[in-house]
Amino acid sequence: MSLFITFEGGEGSGKSSQAKALYRRLHQLAIPALLTHEPGVTPLGEKTARLLKWSQDVDISPVAELLLFNTSRAQLVTEVIRPELESGKIVICDRYADSTTAYQGYGRELDLSVVATINKAGTLGLTPDLTVLLDMPVREGLARKHSKKDRFEAENEKFHQRVREGFLKMAAEEPERWLVIDATQDKEKIAGIIWERVSGLLRVS
Repeated sequence: MSLFITFEGGEGSGKSSQAKALYRRLHQLAIPALLTHEPGVTPLGEKTARLLKWSQDVDISPVAELLLFNTSRAQLVTEVIRPELESGKIVICDRYADSTTAYQGYGRELDLSVVATINKAGTLGLTPDLTVLLDMPVREGLARKHSKKDRFEAENEKFHQRVREGFLKMAAEEPERWLVIDATQDKEKIAGIIWERVSGLLRVS
């Protein structure tokens, strides 16, 4: 059966590691799956990602960010996500439209109704079956980032706090889709919580 699972969370929350762990578990069980991420993957997405995350000499407005993320997303959905779902695979995506709502909507404080409209266009109406939110205090998450910081990681603590609050608000508004996990827990315990939910959806042990 096809299933669309997304992973969300603030900086340093461990969402990428947990997305990879879930993919490996499905692979070990011979369950067809694909692991992808945003922004990037497609040729258009890779170029957009470099601009959005690492541009030093280009001033990108919040609205331009919103549009650029959704440009990359529309291409990813068209080229990768939707075809793989239609072939019966489980698609795991590290970040999706909820990140745009959190970062550009809550973080950059854009009009949430505008963000929702643009996101709907960018996703081509494709909504995740399950969204896993790895939640942790902002300072603890940022302290985990030791490598060179991109444009978003370098934002101030108040920005990241708005992002965290945005994620939690979205999860509270749609609890049937979201699985909120305390990301300060042991990695194996987190993976177990995620697998319990996913295996229930797949009806496997």
